[in-house]
Amino acid sequence: MSGLEPTPEQEELRDTVRAVLARHSGHTAWAPLTAQVGAAALAVPEEYGGLGCGAAEVAVVMAELGRALSPVPYLGSAVLTVRALLAAGDRRACAEHLPGLADGSVVGALAWAEDAGGGRGSWDADGLTTRAEPVPGAGTGADRLLTGVKRYVLAGPVEPALLLAFARAADTGRLGLYELTAPPARFTVRATMDPTRPLAELTLARTPARLLSADGDGVLTSVRDWACTALAAEQAGAAGRALEVTVRHAKDRSQFGRPIGSFQAVKHRLADMHTAVETAGALALAAAAAGAPPELAAAARSACSEAYAYVAGEMIQLHGGIGITWEHEAHTWFKRAHGSGQLFGTPAAHRERLARALGFLVPSGP
Repeated sequence: MSGLEPTPEQEELRDTVRAVLARHSGHTAWAPLTAQVGAAALAVPEEYGGLGCGAAEVAVVMAELGRALSPVPYLGSAVLTVRALLAAGDRRACAEHLPGLADGSVVGALAWAEDAGGGRGSWDADGLTTRAEPVPGAGTGADRLLTGVKRYVLAGPVEPALLLAFARAADTGRLGLYELTAPPARFTVRATMDPTRPLAELTLARTPARLLSADGDGVLTSVRDWACTALAAEQAGAAGRALEVTVRHAKDRSQFGRPIGSFQAVKHRLADMHTAVETAGALALAAAAAGAPPELAAAARSACSEAYAYVAGEMIQLHGGIGITWEHEAHTWFKRAHGSGQLFGTPAAHRERLARALGFLVPSGP
């Protein structure tokens, strides 16, 4: 990517993904996206059957998935799971799992967040309490037993074939990344505000697992930066599409014999929406083009979340009475905006993370 301009290859990828999503709705898009486009292989190194691309190409796909409000498990499988495996550095696990993740025949998920109380999720390392106990006389492929409850697991409509989880060693308290070698005690897809993004709850009760990396903090940092960058691209793409739909409505809807888009008050609101979309898109592109560094990932995640929430709210307002009906699509953009705004931490949490990374003094406590 040169500056903030997509390369010809990235433009072709964008157009191809957009065409696939226009022809295939819902979860049916997963097969052509993976088998025909190779979208799930983008972040996988060539030695494991992937395309060896970077965060910029992943962001192109995520932006198109956001535009379509697609429910496919791309973020959970092709981004979080792939990045966790690569960051863990376990070559056996990479050789075993990455080829299937790359061609889409295997769907993976990363069990990360836990309940922080008040219906909120804890995404920071300090809030993860799932325990990993050693297996006496381990020799069956599992060397730990995991116990805990993981929430907000990004998954498809069925249980993923590969499940990774963050947990703390019972003896040292050190965070690690583990691969489940047996099914969890319970895997439940929960009804959420946003029906376009399935989220699951994972209950572990002495579930057999294998340690992939004892440096869970390092793995989590890498995964979080990629996750935030990818999600920011999705939010920017979704906000852009919401603006397009609203502009079209402003041109088609008439009052007092004129399109409502011709009224100055409406023009000003559309201009503000456009500014928010462009700013969010620029930050998302910058973070992806730079390879998802922590500062840019946090900035993009915070800005894109708030821009998308603002644009989605304006979309409903400018559609008038029809915008608050179940029959109109505006509510789906609003729900995705506010649901995605809580993934991987709130915008305020990422602003605090950015401030700390830049060396600013951040007060503790309320």
